[in-house]
Amino acid sequence: MRRQFGAMPVGYCALHLLRYRVFLFLSVFCLLSSVLCPAAYADEQDDLKILRERIIAMQREMDKTSESRSEAADALRESERAISDSNRKLAELAERQRAADIKLGKLQAQEKKLNANLSGQQALLGKLLYQHYLGGKQEYLKLLLSNQNPNQVTRDLQYYQYIARNRAIWLSTLREDLTALNEVSNATREQHTELASLRTEQAAQKGILDKEQQTRQRMLGNISKQLHRQRREIGRLQRDESRLAQLVEKLTRMLVQPKSNSLFRNDHLPDNRFDGKPFSQLKGKLTLPVRGAVTNRFNTPRPDSTVRWKGLFLRTSSGQAVKAIAAGQVVFADWLRGFGNLLIIDHGKSYMSLYGNNETLYKQVGDVLHGGDIIATVGNSGGNEDFGLYFELRHKSKPLDPIKWMATK
Repeated sequence: MRRQFGAMPVGYCALHLLRYRVFLFLSVFCLLSSVLCPAAYADEQDDLKILRERIIAMQREMDKTSESRSEAADALRESERAISDSNRKLAELAERQRAADIKLGKLQAQEKKLNANLSGQQALLGKLLYQHYLGGKQEYLKLLLSNQNPNQVTRDLQYYQYIARNRAIWLSTLREDLTALNEVSNATREQHTELASLRTEQAAQKGILDKEQQTRQRMLGNISKQLHRQRREIGRLQRDESRLAQLVEKLTRMLVQPKSNSLFRNDHLPDNRFDGKPFSQLKGKLTLPVRGAVTNRFNTPRPDSTVRWKGLFLRTSSGQAVKAIAAGQVVFADWLRGFGNLLIIDHGKSYMSLYGNNETLYKQVGDVLHGGDIIATVGNSGGNEDFGLYFELRHKSKPLDPIKWMATK
């Protein structure tokens, strides 16, 4: 029966056509991915750079337009910034060291396994070499010179060829294992070197941190009386709150400006949902960023002052982890007069959460967060008396009562 393409069954042709279309689709997809993905990544990096530059420019503008009189807490600015930076770098180094330790452990396990395999293979190789030395190629000669049935001789020779082929494959595997062991051994040595370098860098960074902490303690001793007096000044409290309000308002305006293909528009924030609901519907479902005693209530007057609290102060131990209340993106991470090391997260649709008086800010502008991520550690930066976290919630720059947004259980 003649089988021509035109006479092939319809189903066969359809299957062939489907395979061709799938192949064509995958080829185009891979091509587009290779072209578009690097471009998208480059756009995101450009957007991040633009956002950081705009926020730096905004901070400089605020510094120029703010009142020129100095506050006692300003003397702490550089040392508290440096302490935060040093702690963040130490945390990054610790994370790199953990990753290096895990990689080293895997390499060492792999090296141990290869060594065990090679030990067995080398023992077997020794036996084979000894047998080869004793017998040489006599087996083949004996078969050829014997008076056995030629068919049997042919089968035996074929059998020996199989053995020889398997030995060749086994020797090839042995060589590959030796090469792999050499590569793993080199990688292990490199990992040891990297770990030693990380430990050296960590020790140097710890020395920098110790110096900055000593500098801050000396400054606190020199300005303690002035700080105590200024904490009660109504004018200073009002200026601090006004500065924070201006900052949030400027950030809000900046983030709602239309910008095509921007990673930082509100609709391009990470998934800011909780149980399938947007942030605006999270009321009564959130958790406070730290566990601590609430020493003030929203909209209650501050001690000996007519200035009212716009958020909560959560008194707790120094160094406790501060967590993001929901997904979002960091839009401010710097020292601000009256609030020390301050971090602000944009949750989309003009909702923001503020975390002040921190010792360390682990995140930087542009970082994308998920709810529960550790973003800072508790401190008393900004000239605050007590260790704790100052926490605010705002919508369209207007303060909200955080307690009403927290889960009751």
